[in-house]
Amino acid sequence: MKKLLLMYWLLLGSAGMAFAQSQVIKGRVSDAATGEPLVMVNIQLKGTTTGAQTDATGAFSLTVPDARTGVLVISYLGYQPLTQNINGSSNIIVKLEKDNKQLDEVVVVGYGEVKKRDLTGAITSVKGEELKKIPSTNVMESVQGKLPGVDITKSSGASGAKVNVTVRGNRSIRADNGPLYIVDGVQYENIQDINPNDIQSMEVLKDASSTAIYGSRGANGVIIVTTKRGASGKPRVTVNTYVGTSQVAGYPALSTGPQYVALKREANRTTGRWKSEADDPLIFNASEVNAIQNNLWTSYADLLIHDGLQQDYQVGVSGGSDKTKVYLSLDYFDEKGLFKLDHLKRYSARLNLDQVVNDYLKVGMQSQITYYNQDSRRDPLNQGNKIIPLGVPYDQNGNLVIFPNGGTMISPLADEQPNAYQNNGRITRTFVNTYVELTPLKGLSLRSNFGVTLDNSRTGIYAAKNTIDRATASASRSQLNNGSRRFLSWENVLNYQHSIGDHSFGVTGVASLLSDQRDSSFLQGEGQLLPSQLYYALQNSVSGIAIRSSYMANKLISFTGRINYSYKGKYLLSLTGRSDGSSKLAPGNKWAFFPSVAGAWRVSDESFMRDQHIFSDLKLRASYGIAGNDAVPPYATASYLSKIPFSYDDTNSAMGYAIGSQVGNKFLKWELSSTTDVGLDMGFLNGRINATIDYYDTHTKDLLLQRTLPSSSGVSTVIQNIGKTRNRGIELGINTVNVRVNGFSWTSNITFSKNKEEIVALADANTNDVANSWFIGQPVKVFFDYEKIGIWQTKEADAAAKYKNKPGDIKVRDQDNNGVLNSSDRIVVGKQVPTWSGGFNNDVRFKNFDLNVYVFARIGQWINSEYAAKYDPQGLENSAPLDYWTPEHETNAYPRPNASVSKDGTPYIKTLGYKDGSFVKIRNISLGYTLPAGALKTMHMSNLRVYVTGKNLFTFSKVKDYDPERGGDLSNPLTKMYVAGLNVEF
Repeated sequence: MKKLLLMYWLLLGSAGMAFAQSQVIKGRVSDAATGEPLVMVNIQLKGTTTGAQTDATGAFSLTVPDARTGVLVISYLGYQPLTQNINGSSNIIVKLEKDNKQLDEVVVVGYGEVKKRDLTGAITSVKGEELKKIPSTNVMESVQGKLPGVDITKSSGASGAKVNVTVRGNRSIRADNGPLYIVDGVQYENIQDINPNDIQSMEVLKDASSTAIYGSRGANGVIIVTTKRGASGKPRVTVNTYVGTSQVAGYPALSTGPQYVALKREANRTTGRWKSEADDPLIFNASEVNAIQNNLWTSYADLLIHDGLQQDYQVGVSGGSDKTKVYLSLDYFDEKGLFKLDHLKRYSARLNLDQVVNDYLKVGMQSQITYYNQDSRRDPLNQGNKIIPLGVPYDQNGNLVIFPNGGTMISPLADEQPNAYQNNGRITRTFVNTYVELTPLKGLSLRSNFGVTLDNSRTGIYAAKNTIDRATASASRSQLNNGSRRFLSWENVLNYQHSIGDHSFGVTGVASLLSDQRDSSFLQGEGQLLPSQLYYALQNSVSGIAIRSSYMANKLISFTGRINYSYKGKYLLSLTGRSDGSSKLAPGNKWAFFPSVAGAWRVSDESFMRDQHIFSDLKLRASYGIAGNDAVPPYATASYLSKIPFSYDDTNSAMGYAIGSQVGNKFLKWELSSTTDVGLDMGFLNGRINATIDYYDTHTKDLLLQRTLPSSSGVSTVIQNIGKTRNRGIELGINTVNVRVNGFSWTSNITFSKNKEEIVALADANTNDVANSWFIGQPVKVFFDYEKIGIWQTKEADAAAKYKNKPGDIKVRDQDNNGVLNSSDRIVVGKQVPTWSGGFNNDVRFKNFDLNVYVFARIGQWINSEYAAKYDPQGLENSAPLDYWTPEHETNAYPRPNASVSKDGTPYIKTLGYKDGSFVKIRNISLGYTLPAGALKTMHMSNLRVYVTGKNLFTFSKVKDYDPERGGDLSNPLTKMYVAGLNVEF
């Protein structure tokens, strides 16, 4: 009994001790600066799942097992996290400091850096981690839809395909509208050379005040790429690799053999030549009749399109000391396209070096060498889609049937045969930028940059006589193209920063010289003795020997000044002026001055904003500036002579010359664009929501436009300063933190861009250029044609006859209702630019897992669908399986087949292709896992992440089985890709 009592008292005492140690602690959390209570602050006991949140008064209550040793972790979005020991206290007062990390983030601008809070222009910044989320050949693909105001599309699905980029619409009509790329302070046009893993950050300068410091080069926007640098301390090694398989992202099927036969029969039934299957020998040859009877037919697209492969291997090493910092990377990229003979290999190496010589002298360089080895091929699908599908591609011995069915069309597979075709391009591009930087006084720096880009290329093409290009020729053809480019950039930059009390000043001065020299040669011959000679030993060609060479050069000299002023960090002003002189333009017009002004007011820093709880950040921006464009070929001011054969009798000849097709213009001057921009930067809920909105209006005049001249002038064209355009629109970017609690977070990024592009004037202010489809009030790229409203039906025979049509013909709208269809009834049926575009990016993290889902939309664009227009009413070529009109099957889709009328002779046939190309696509789905720190330590790694990605997986549009981003062409279709990757850091 005593033992039982003793155990009872011991248990009771232990419970009492445990109860005594558990304690309810209370506290209050407030803003350190204002004293205002903070709501929904996370309070967590370190090392446990025990936690609480503050109420509307900032108060919290939490039960802890031991108040003497417990540690609280206090976190709140927009504020610096705090760790606090309880130390036995039952009432804790916490004051959190605001985290200005986002606003203090450094953003790269022209010839300098500023904090994000001090920006006065419309600039979007993307960090390197964002660029790596979507594996891609070209880094610009990775940011498609993520940059407000920047329209990015992929040109095709071929390996190494170009990416089209425009910033705030098309200003020029014929001149280049692409942005200027600045890599580590130097102009560099080949952005596809840069591996995303080498990029530290990317900034997009959009308004005139931001781009003005680049003068004429920045007229179409500026994209600044900053590559990684070395860091002092222990060397850091990163390995990034991925392997992915690519598949066609939807490809519509052409007619099968039976579908083609039905079309041709119907076409000949219309003319009375075919009445039953017994008449097949009248319209098909013997081989085709045999194929029909034995149901032999081929889908050539299925034989041509294969799965592709993409892989990338990159190693980066970063290290150094306090004075010497080095970054080295090596990269190998390999892409096999959807077709045989479509293969790209890219090898690149980068070395960035920074050396502090002494307290006032620093030197360094950024360099990269890139080598491309690319096999390309002419598009085989054009041939594959039009060739008659009857018969089989190979004979009984497995040999290719060069001309199927005994016809004149060569097999689309001809180029894939041994020793038949080769198109090999090799490019070596070397980029070196060296700098010397002096800081003789506090706040003063003098920097001289000297950049060199050396570009050497060689493209060799060999086509045997039985290839697609040489199907009607009697001999092979060989071509060899060589080109080289030397681009030099020398810029001297002065920066001075000084503060006097509440006043801060920044002065930037730049003097620069750019030199661009290019030369090329072209050799051609026909009838190579041996296929193995390809495009070498052209002197052995038996005929068609041709030689051409060319050279061009231009220079640009610039002087720039910029003044930045800030008062108390709340009132910001920037003034920029740049003077450019271009050798491309006419004497007396070579120089132009481009000014800009920008101001910003940090409203959230005002005292009257302290008591409000809506905005955590609020800044109003406004800017105006003028930019120029000299995007014309060198020597456009001069006329040139062309050699022509001349004979003055039957036996004597002489060399003759005539003025070339384009006459020079000795009055060429700058194309000018003036832009007004008003923007608002906002933060809500202590930084949980951040938004930027901009409205801009750009007027461009004196367009550098190639004008067609009357034939009576003796020349064809001339480049003149004629015409005006206008671009205005709205850009919106929103970043949100939707959830962040207990190891789980969900953040989103939303972008929206709406641009209205229009031609304001052409050669004559009120006259359209119908021949080039340029129209006042419309975008530069539109479709101008008749408006198809259906097919004339049997019951409409009388109405159709009034327009000289009959049932089964295409029915178009009589726009002016005058009973006559003529050219005045043509209208703009669609525009090729989107009404708006946007993206919705989501990042979800749970402990060591991360998930990214990105959706992209491009709405309002029209395409000229090659598939929809793939209709041959005669049945001479294959067609798409379309819903065509017959007396027994009346439809409003496609006209009646007719063997007596060619495709080009069918009235209004081109109207069949115009389609709404709006689309929404799931651009990226990526799931990754990062190993825990404990496991990494045993493996002697600092980070290891494995991931799988689906790229361009789903596209939703009105165009069936086709990705409208391609623009309507059936050649080189776009791809979707499945990727597995690995990121390792030592």
